[in-house]
Order: sequence, then structure tokens, then C-alpha cells
Amino acid sequence: MPLVNIQIMEGRSPEKIEALLENVTNTIMETLDAPRQNVRVIVQEIPKTHWGIGGASAEKLGR
Repeated sequence: MPLVNIQIMEGRSPEKIEALLENVTNTIMETLDAPRQNVRVIVQEIPKTHWGIGGASAEKLGR
């Protein structure tokens, strides 16, 4: 059973997350010949205060 764990910065719409889940699932199915029902995708949204870029938080940098 393929498992994909994706970490992204918070702030995307539920529609964008759904599109990500669908696209990643389709890619895994095609690449690994895995049945759709066996593909698992976990999306973790990380707060901007917890995402460091060059020593500063993404929130501080205005990202």
C-alpha cells in the first residue's frame, strides 16, 4: 500500500487540498500500477510560524 506524506505551509483552500489529493493519487496509480483504493495520501499543514526559511519564520517574512 503506497503512502505519501506531504507537508505544506498552511493557507490553501480545501479545494486546493482536494485537487492535490486527487493528482497525487493518480500519479501513484500510474507510476506504481497501484489500485486507487490502496493509495494513501496524508497532507499536513504547517503553521507559518513553524516554517523556517533562512533562519526566520515564513510569517515574519510575509510568505
